[in-house]
Amino acid sequence: MRAKITYFTTAAVLVFYFVLVGGRGLMLIRHGTLLTVTFGVAVLILPVIGVWFLWKNTQFVRRANALAAELDAEGGLPVDDLARTPSGRIDRDAADAAFTKRREETEDAPDDWRTWFRLAVAYQDARDTPRARKAMQRAIALHRSSPSAPPPPAAPSSEPAPSASPSEPAPSSPAAPSSPSGD
Repeated sequence: MRAKITYFTTAAVLVFYFVLVGGRGLMLIRHGTLLTVTFGVAVLILPVIGVWFLWKNTQFVRRANALAAELDAEGGLPVDDLARTPSGRIDRDAADAAFTKRREETEDAPDDWRTWFRLAVAYQDARDTPRARKAMQRAIALHRSSPSAPPPPAAPSSEPAPSASPSEPAPSSPAAPSSPSGD
């Protein structure tokens, strides 16, 4: 709930700023000289970019929340049982262990949006926000392109999937997840 309040407060402040800057840009354009019109148009570009950025981020958050709700309804949301430091932050070793599990899960089912969603959560737990965002974008794209098929079992077994041969390398894909430490 605190995150929603922060988000809406920030969005309201940004919209106020966009209106204020846009008004100043229009005032400069109405002044009518070549310099003020040029400067006014340049000033109007900032609110346009800001509104676009705010809109794209709002769409991203709404889509990610919709995926979370759908995954929760299926019983597939990752459980937040990671060890924490006394200050409340997730322990780095616990986050890395959870990440390794989620990465393997995603490598086994690279076309399943659910695994990418859980991988995004693992990246966020490991404090790797850029990769968390990319993984969530991948989950959203896969969800949008996938037909409404029945979900896979909610509780995957803890046994490793059998491989063709222990000496054969695992197939890699260009979108294969990497570790949060960049390894």
